[in-house]
Amino acid sequence: MRKRDRTCAKSTPQEPKRMQRMVCLMSEEELRIVDSYLRKYKITNKSRWLRETVLAFIHKNMDEDYPTLFGEHDMRR
Repeated sequence: MRKRDRTCAKSTPQEPKRMQRMVCLMSEEELRIVDSYLRKYKITNKSRWLRETVLAFIHKNMDEDYPTLFGEHDMRR
C-alpha cells in the first residue's frame, strides 16, 4: 500500500486550527532515537505524535500537582 492510498482523519469545523508554530532543536542522537521509535511503532505522523506526547505529559503532571487544601502528609492520616 502506498502512502497516498491511506486515508487520514479530517479535522472537523469544531476543532480550532493550529496556527501557532513551536520549534525545538535536537541533537543528531536525540533525533535518531525519536526516528527509530517512530519506525518501530509504525507512527507516520511525527507532528501529531509529538504534540499528543507532550500534552499528555503536561496533563499528567498538572493532575499530580493539583493544589489541595491539605498537604499530602495530612491527607494520609
